[in-house]
Amino acid sequence: MFISLDETKKLITEGKLLHIAADEKLINQLPKGNWIGGTTPYFITESGGTVSDEKLFVDEIDFAKDFKLAEYDKNNILDITKEAYHNGITIIIIPFASDVGVYFSKEAPNSEDFLLTPIIGWISGFNLERGGTAKVYNGIDGTVFNDKAVALHINLPDNKFASIGIINIFKYNECADIIEFYEDSLYVRNCKVNGKDVIFEKYIADNKIDTKLPLVCDYNSALVNASIKSISSDDNTVELYAPVFAGRQYRFASSIKNYHDCFDRCIDDYKNCKPFFSCNCILNYLYGNFVGKSTRPFEGPVTFGEVAHQLLNQTLVYAEIVE
Repeated sequence: MFISLDETKKLITEGKLLHIAADEKLINQLPKGNWIGGTTPYFITESGGTVSDEKLFVDEIDFAKDFKLAEYDKNNILDITKEAYHNGITIIIIPFASDVGVYFSKEAPNSEDFLLTPIIGWISGFNLERGGTAKVYNGIDGTVFNDKAVALHINLPDNKFASIGIINIFKYNECADIIEFYEDSLYVRNCKVNGKDVIFEKYIADNKIDTKLPLVCDYNSALVNASIKSISSDDNTVELYAPVFAGRQYRFASSIKNYHDCFDRCIDDYKNCKPFFSCNCILNYLYGNFVGKSTRPFEGPVTFGEVAHQLLNQTLVYAEIVE
């Protein structure tokens, strides 16, 4: 629901269990209650993508048998799987550029528990034109953090279970160069391309790589992106939005002719999906020019990263409850 501040306050005072995304100036005005939240001014609504500091995106969780809120830093973020309900789903919000976010991005893919636990969520952000600090909120006690993650653990009735999905428009050419990295990192200088040592920044420049295209890796038959954040020719480094991992093979994604049309075709098969939560990457929003363009049935915050078991980039993630 893309609704006003007064409408959101009403839901909170009625005791509804909520997930909330909004501009900081709005979310700071909310009363305490059964909610978690994070900052972003970007949204995909029923009428399409928009930037707003006047409305909030609110998901009402009306199927919970029980719930609990928790906070995590880099020292205990891996405990989230232990604290999740046996039959449940967890929504997590992590501040952009936080230590807990960096640690989570590197360690979650190495944990089998994260693959087996339904954890979905997003990286909170800020208005890119104005700048700012990403924040997350524990609505129960009104606390706000830029260095911790907040999680809503939801216990489901015995006749229901959670299903998590990832929509990734990117694929790679099997004949494309194979890129391997020496360590798990968000910052890369050296790598191997088809077995030869190269400086990654020079490889990108020499091959005129379109940096709107992510690196793609096959993780157990799921294609996972690592998107390029910035490139420095001064020290020959490449910064990524999600880490690359040693021991895995990456290729740059194949080029696409029309970003939004490609996205539309990908979600065509999901018209009957009924997500209670979804979020879409800020890179999709920007590169696909999603302003005024719908991605039905997927509506929600536009984020600085997506979580579906692990940190993702340039994807749409969603969750639905099925019987």
